[in-house]
Amino acid sequence: MKALLTGASGFVGGAVLRRLLQEGVAVRVLAREGVDPSGWEGLDVERVTGDLTDGPALDRAVAGCQLLFHVAADYRLWVPDPRAMYAANVGGSERLVRAALDAGVERIVYTSSVAVLGHYADGREADEAAPSRLEDMIGHYKRSKFIAEEVLRTLCREEGAPIVIVNPSTPIGPADRKPTPTGRMVRDAAAGRMPAYVDTGLNVVHVDDVAMGHWLAFTDGQVGERYILGGDNLSLAAILTRIAGLTGHRSPWLRIPRRLLYPLAWAAEGVTRLRGRGTPLVTTDELRMAAHKMYFSSAKAEQSLHYTHRPAEDALRDAVQWFAAHHYF
Repeated sequence: MKALLTGASGFVGGAVLRRLLQEGVAVRVLAREGVDPSGWEGLDVERVTGDLTDGPALDRAVAGCQLLFHVAADYRLWVPDPRAMYAANVGGSERLVRAALDAGVERIVYTSSVAVLGHYADGREADEAAPSRLEDMIGHYKRSKFIAEEVLRTLCREEGAPIVIVNPSTPIGPADRKPTPTGRMVRDAAAGRMPAYVDTGLNVVHVDDVAMGHWLAFTDGQVGERYILGGDNLSLAAILTRIAGLTGHRSPWLRIPRRLLYPLAWAAEGVTRLRGRGTPLVTTDELRMAAHKMYFSSAKAEQSLHYTHRPAEDALRDAVQWFAAHHYF
């Protein structure tokens, strides 16, 4: 059994790679020219060079594979020009699935995100059925993932694509090399650089539990269904307090109303545009998203896939220890 894995150089993709190898699956990775190969160096992994916009590379990558784990995505919460994000997340995903169909791939696990899900008006935890619309999506990342999931669900329904969708919440843990936007928050908090916070919340899950959820989606998931892969719902203040407890730093003490941060976000985005590189310290989309506590339920995955997750403290501890060991702070 051979699987094509996209996104192996990324945080979640690297964890999925480790899980597939532990399960005895032969793995081929699709990776761009010049990408950091440290996630699979020394491992028995085949590589095809290319990206999601390279049709011939996608055809080569899926040839001879029975499985496809499509984890790759352009995950940035702020982009000066979003066209490349849509080309990868939407157009590239459709192109890859069509190549997989032509190659006779038997099962596709697609990594979506809880970002595409809506919220219940009564404030209860969101699940896979929470209503959402494209116009509700904040920022280009959320919009591109929403459109991509809709496109793939249509391919599943109308053309028989054997797709199972997983929606990870907020993965945290070791080997967040880039790091991701959430990883930067954990790193900065561990370094004592986040004395203030806004009133919001996240669903925290260990990245290795997300990887196991991908495997369970392959073994037990139903084609056409989607499954939230989440963990514990925690306020941002609670997350930062737990990180402070791991590092000995003072817990955050200043709660800042979101409205006071908008001028800072506008200025940070303007400076980043002028510089032509880097990432703003805070963005207006992040502040808009923080208006809702992003709390989710994994009950469907727990019941249908026998998915389980460890406590959020384990994810935070593993992330902090990895960042410290690799001199991120």
